[in-house]
Amino acid sequence: MFPALATRVLRTTDKRCLWKFVWNFGVKGTLSVEKFKRRARRGDYFPPFLYLSIINSCNLRCQGCWVDVEEKDAIDLDMLHRTVGDAKRHGNSFFGILGGEPFMHPGLLDLLAAHPDCYFQLFTNGQFITEKVAGRLRELGNATPLVSIEGREITSDARRGKKDVFNKTMRGLANCLRARLLTGVATSVCQSNIEELLTEGWLRELIQFGVHYVWYHTYRPVGPKPNFQLALRPDQLVRVRKFIVEMRAKIPIAIVDAYYDHDGQALCPMATGISHHISPRGDIEPCPILQFAVENISDRRGVFETMRQSEFLRDFREASANATRGCVVLERPDLVKELVLKHGARDTTVRGAALAELEAMEPRYSQWLPGEEVPETHWMYRLAKRFWFSDFGAYRRADHDAASKAQELKSRLDSARLAAHNPARGEPVMKESV
Repeated sequence: MFPALATRVLRTTDKRCLWKFVWNFGVKGTLSVEKFKRRARRGDYFPPFLYLSIINSCNLRCQGCWVDVEEKDAIDLDMLHRTVGDAKRHGNSFFGILGGEPFMHPGLLDLLAAHPDCYFQLFTNGQFITEKVAGRLRELGNATPLVSIEGREITSDARRGKKDVFNKTMRGLANCLRARLLTGVATSVCQSNIEELLTEGWLRELIQFGVHYVWYHTYRPVGPKPNFQLALRPDQLVRVRKFIVEMRAKIPIAIVDAYYDHDGQALCPMATGISHHISPRGDIEPCPILQFAVENISDRRGVFETMRQSEFLRDFREASANATRGCVVLERPDLVKELVLKHGARDTTVRGAALAELEAMEPRYSQWLPGEEVPETHWMYRLAKRFWFSDFGAYRRADHDAASKAQELKSRLDSARLAAHNPARGEPVMKESV
């Protein structure tokens, strides 16, 4: 599998783009993680993977989106330069760029051009990537478009709230591949697309089209209009994990996931400290779906010192890791509310309803399903995860009583589902088990 993947990437990717990926992301990114590990051993945290939502605005209206896409909030270019520059000075080289739709930010390409020594992953629906834009990305060489596909024609229109979404997105994807960019496809796996896109056939279609990697992540029902019917059941969460592990050892396409270590144990990148999030208003949040903050990147200390000294982030990491190896927002919204109130964190949304949305949430299962661990089987993924994407000891203090915590969590979730059952809403109680 790996030789075929490497051959395909070498044959279809611009050499300058590939070199930037190998050096800026591969070599320098590895060194960044090593610096993170050394700092973490001292109890000093600054994430090697920093994710910036640079703009709220988006041309689509996806089901379950938590972003205020009707608004015009955006981080100005000077502040983006300052934030990236400060992180670079402390060893970072990789940045995830999100939105809204990041290509709607007028300064996006200028940001990439100003930091040729960094590597950027652009989370996009692909519809603004024209041949001209793709050509400019090839000239810059230091960015990989990660194009979101949420289903085929009919499913995409329903999931993303507009017409002809799939075809328009595929045109943007084709422009990336014709420009010989290192290109990926992301999918938020949910009830409406799991049968269409979590298949070997779909992966082989992407390979034939020229795509180099895919990123499967699971749908999180949060925000002002969470669609709970789209959320996966526990058996489907296990199915996703098994599929990824099997395909990694079989299909010549790289597959990214962010919720498991090399032994298949669940983890949360926020709880481990390996990544945090910056909102379009510059607010420093634990992760994208936790829309509360105490600090902002406009703080004169700079993003490095502000994150290192944040009691809010520290408390969120430690409390989350002590409560669950899964998603604290889904499993323990009560704990999230407690932490928000404890620190007097402000609502970072434009709509100003994040706390009410949190209070309305019902506890749900996430990736932590003790007894259902699926270890990596391919040596490359197992080795890479073991050294550069593990829990970094974040759960060590809590693991001794993981079984009792799992049982407590199951009881909480089952009780919450029974208490919240409302036949009029068409949400039957699910007999889920771990």
